Amino acid sequence: MLGDNFNEGTNWPECGEIDIMENVGYDPDTIHANIHTKAYNHSIGTNKGNRIGVEKPYDNFNIYAVNWFEDHMDFFVNDSLYFSFKNEGTGNDVWPFDKPHYLLINLAIGGAWGGNQGIDDAIFPQKYYIDYVRVYREKE
Repeated sequence: MLGDNFNEGTNWPECGEIDIMENVGYDPDTIHANIHTKAYNHSIGTNKGNRIGVEKPYDNFNIYAVNWFEDHMDFFVNDSLYFSFKNEGTGNDVWPFDKPHYLLINLAIGGAWGGNQGIDDAIFPQKYYIDYVRVYREKE
């Protein structure tokens, strides 16, 4: 997810990014969750996130989730909590997540992380299957 204000000229990572699920081809049985903010991001070596092993996630549908609250976020794979990020109460540099964000479903190939061990062109073509996406909001 990316902060709506990114489209209004706010730079990344100040706009906030929530990676509910990331999977890298050279490490196929690992699922990652990460947040990116001005204070916490990989570009400055302060990344906040975690990973969990999932057996052959590419062969089965799995449920990836984030429960997003005013004071923290909890990240899950198949109901297993594996990362939490808390609002430190110090402002936008740490917690830009009190502003609207939009959902972005992305298949990225290459780049500094995913491509750092090269790309095997023999794997193509591929198909990208998503069973469903659901968004829930608690009644106020």
